Amino acid sequence: MKLKRACFLIVLFFGYWVNAQEKPNVLFIIVDDWGYHDLSANGSVMYNTPNVDDLAKNGFVFQNAYASYPRCVPSRYAILTGTYPLNENKGNLGSTPTARNFPKQFADAGYNSFYVGKWHLGSGEDSPTGMGFKSSFAAGDSGGTDSRFYPFNKKRTKGSKGEKAPIEDVEEYANPGDYLSDVLTKRTIEYIKENKNKPFMGVLAYYAVHTPIEAKEVDIKRNEEQLKEIDFGDGPEYTKEGNGDTRMKQNYAPYAALVENVDENIGKLIETLKAEGIYNKTLIVLTSDHGGLSTRGPNNRLIPTSNAPLRAGKGWIYEGGTKVPLIFKLPNGTSGVDTESIVMGMDVFPTIIDLALNKKINGIDGISVKGSILGKEIQEERTVFWNSYKARPQQTGDDKTSAIRIGDYKLLQFVESGKVELYNVAEDISEQKDLSQIFPEKAEAMVATLEKFKKDKKVKMKANHKGGNKNIEIEKSTTKNGNKKNNNDKEENR
Repeated sequence: MKLKRACFLIVLFFGYWVNAQEKPNVLFIIVDDWGYHDLSANGSVMYNTPNVDDLAKNGFVFQNAYASYPRCVPSRYAILTGTYPLNENKGNLGSTPTARNFPKQFADAGYNSFYVGKWHLGSGEDSPTGMGFKSSFAAGDSGGTDSRFYPFNKKRTKGSKGEKAPIEDVEEYANPGDYLSDVLTKRTIEYIKENKNKPFMGVLAYYAVHTPIEAKEVDIKRNEEQLKEIDFGDGPEYTKEGNGDTRMKQNYAPYAALVENVDENIGKLIETLKAEGIYNKTLIVLTSDHGGLSTRGPNNRLIPTSNAPLRAGKGWIYEGGTKVPLIFKLPNGTSGVDTESIVMGMDVFPTIIDLALNKKINGIDGISVKGSILGKEIQEERTVFWNSYKARPQQTGDDKTSAIRIGDYKLLQFVESGKVELYNVAEDISEQKDLSQIFPEKAEAMVATLEKFKKDKKVKMKANHKGGNKNIEIEKSTTKNGNKKNNNDKEENR
């Protein structure tokens, strides 16, 4: 596979720095429900994201980056474990072996670490500190907020689990009138300043741009004025998709305001790093947990953005549900664009550890793409898989689906209907031309590879919509004495 690059510049100082065992700081930013086209650098004419665009211009961008799952919890589980999210219902992040535990790799290397924002993967031993981060803020079980404005947890009660759980810490820390993303940024800046004289590894996971779609009035009014000047053409605002509809135009001002507030906060973080003299000592990584919320089922919910020309959105394994922004801003490092390599969410932390610590992590599904970033190697054609077992036909209109991508070709296998679709996503980014009948042998071969993956991973997709771990069968783990091991299940409805 030929690797195409633009604006490519290798600065040898980065390689010298790592080899000399100097330790770069790490700031990993995850935006929630942030679609590939939700930034102006990727073609949005409505959402103005100058700070993210500048980060992309000065960093290394992967244009074929994908979430490992098109929903929040499984995707985040993949990011934090470097594995396919086939067993995320079992949780137990705190019991991740040290050799495969990402925050503990940094602790062993002398880093201070912190986690700010959406965790959604458990509490106690499964919390950020339980997994190995030294400090955390606004994390825990909560998958969202009741309001983006103080006091945030309007209907949530302390001690609740899952979707009813309140966001930790924020009401004690924040003040009336505060906006949640601003609060998370402020706390992250405090952590940065506290650790500026020693290496740190920090994760900031915004609860934005997930629902609720609430923004500051001044930002909404600015975008309403901008909307008056934009011609979106005569095409339909919605098209049919699966069990519902897909939004085709980015013309909802409150969502634009929400996106732009996140960009503004990212700008504050960059300015802080520069003011503290550590911008050129910090590896900044920016991505999303999956595609934007652009599809709905019969519930007729608000769908605030569009991923067009990508098909569908959150919940779907079409490109709109899985393709995400991914930027690596290296300290005095490489800038460029990789238009070929397939990179998954489960690859991000292995790559960060390889770049920062010059260390490979074994025993996981994710890979390091450090070689691609530094221009030292061309990634060979890669086969990747998805299994969307937590369908939400009423919420986001999707049905349970398995998928495989090999090179430019992606095949989707719909569990309930048995239908197979095949696309060349390099030539047909909107996934409109089904090639399964044109290339039946290729489709058959890809189905066989997909089925072998599921068999090897002991996964059997069930054709129902009851939710939770009942949608997937995985061989139960056992203790050394042969007894079944009981773990707390977690259900994800976001």
